[in-house]
Amino acid sequence: MTSKDNSKAALIDSLNGLLADTFALYVKTKNFHWHVRGPQFHDLHLLFDTQATEIFGLTDLIAERVRKLGGTTLTSIGSIAAKTSIKDEDDTRLDAQAMVKELFEDNSAYVAALKATKELAGEAGDNATDGIIDDWTDQAEQRAWFLREIIA
Repeated sequence: MTSKDNSKAALIDSLNGLLADTFALYVKTKNFHWHVRGPQFHDLHLLFDTQATEIFGLTDLIAERVRKLGGTTLTSIGSIAAKTSIKDEDDTRLDAQAMVKELFEDNSAYVAALKATKELAGEAGDNATDGIIDDWTDQAEQRAWFLREIIA
């Protein structure tokens, strides 16, 4: 395998990790949308739904980048679980502020993963992936900002 092939393989692997994190972040955000309660219920219920919709919209874009690069994508819940770095949260009684804090931390980690993937795209000479990640990063930074501003 050449250095360029290795760079491309590393980029595909990173994109699949990003895809797994995107699915996991979507499910966690939707979970919090369904289970949030308390004085901020209305606003957080709507915010979490808006963010979940935005996150889900990235899944196809990321998977299609993998396919355009000649790779294969994640194929199952198991493959997502094996690749994600987003921690599950199954406690449906979590208070609203704890939900916001978790999503802020997860979206901040997601930004770091995006930046690492962008670096790999540069190393692989993949200008298309390098460029599109800027939009995904801006979206994730906005989600993190909105969440950060809610944390008391």
